[in-house]
Amino acid sequence: MHVTGSHFTQFADRTDAGRRLAARLGDLGGPGTVVVALPRGGLPVAAEVAQALRAPLDICVIRKLGVPYQPELGMGAIGEEGIRVLNEQVIRIASVTDDQLAEVERRERAELERRARRYRGDRPPADLRGRRVIVVDDGIATGSTAKAACRIVRARGAARVVLAVPVAPRDWTDRLEEVADDLVCVDTPSPFFAIGEFYADFSQTEDTEVLRVLAEARARERDWAQEQDRAQDDDPPAASPGVDRDLVLPAAGVRLAGRLTVPAGALGVVVFAHGSGSSRHSPRNRYVADQLNRAGLATLLFDLLTEAEEADRRNVFDVRLLGSRLTAVARRLGAGDGSGDGVGDADGTGDAVVPETCGLPLGLFGASTGAAAALHTAAELGPAVRAVVSRGGRPDLAGAEELARVSAPTLLVVGSLDTTVLDLNRRAESRLLRCESELAVVPGATHLFEEPGTLDEAAELARNWFLRHLPEPGSAVGST
Repeated sequence: MHVTGSHFTQFADRTDAGRRLAARLGDLGGPGTVVVALPRGGLPVAAEVAQALRAPLDICVIRKLGVPYQPELGMGAIGEEGIRVLNEQVIRIASVTDDQLAEVERRERAELERRARRYRGDRPPADLRGRRVIVVDDGIATGSTAKAACRIVRARGAARVVLAVPVAPRDWTDRLEEVADDLVCVDTPSPFFAIGEFYADFSQTEDTEVLRVLAEARARERDWAQEQDRAQDDDPPAASPGVDRDLVLPAAGVRLAGRLTVPAGALGVVVFAHGSGSSRHSPRNRYVADQLNRAGLATLLFDLLTEAEEADRRNVFDVRLLGSRLTAVARRLGAGDGSGDGVGDADGTGDAVVPETCGLPLGLFGASTGAAAALHTAAELGPAVRAVVSRGGRPDLAGAEELARVSAPTLLVVGSLDTTVLDLNRRAESRLLRCESELAVVPGATHLFEEPGTLDEAAELARNWFLRHLPEPGSAVGST
């Protein structure tokens, strides 16, 4: 979604700009929305947006990396979570050396940490997992700081990122559409030289103003919470309990044991396809599933083979057998039925065996040989599969023809020390011709991701990929 106004008139100040921007965002409010400001200048704008949408307000501390002899010209930006974005074109044109860049970054990193401590105090950042996040600044110039902010909120688990500003150059969407799902701007005047020329009052926002605006926002949020509590006392809504249960799924003539977990208000369902020698009890996959559950995603861990079949090692590498089982189970979930592109029931009756997942967007997670099975199912079910993630997988075993049929966005996660599998994943990715694909290499990880912190990184990559691709575009995403 790109929303841009016309017939530009100068903003009186940042508060005026915020009110006019909020008018273009009125349909994006709701309990699943968080507004995130780029301090300092973006905060007065964002405060008006947050108040209009009755949404929590948080900050994303970013520091522009200015050209040494022209600080207002951004050659990049740094932010929280270790994010670093460089504008190579500006660096090249301005003839900035590596030493000059390092010195600017060192100075700005110190200032970033100072501001983060001053603005946040001992309060943690807002929980963005599974939420729609509206990133707000007072305008776009080069776009480096906005790009860094969008990447930060995505890394923190945002399900959907909306970048919203009062004013920007005509080509701003070309620069930023890769990092945001939606782009909203009040006006894009031309010619465009600097953000400040479009404000009657563009005076610097001081730290005291930042602290005041944040304090007022917290007070409003407390008032809203009290209003909600009073309303619940008057008319308590029916609770929507989650589900966590064992089940047995009939598929292709066998009965397969599984564990289904569905958080209240689930955003989608991810089916796990385990690899050779593994099962629904795999501690690694159970850990990843737990992280997905915490982010508001349902999961199904189940065994692709019966106990008797597991004794024959040939079955472990029979991708067609494993893929047919996974496809049958995906159909049993009834995932996607509510949107008209569902996969239906395995028996063709139209009745979902698992009612808790009926209508939920479907994702697949495969490990080892299970990755090949997941890609087989993605090729078989087409658009009914919204996303696929492989962890230490063997996607090559799916075969070139099946890989070429996959249309679901696919993430391949491999350890940097798993060199043979890494090479096989590179080859497999080159054969994913119809879909968005990405190869993520986890530093210091071997095949089983047993090294400290490596499984956490793999789980985070999977969570962010599913949150990016599973929720319906434009849907209000609830908090978890």
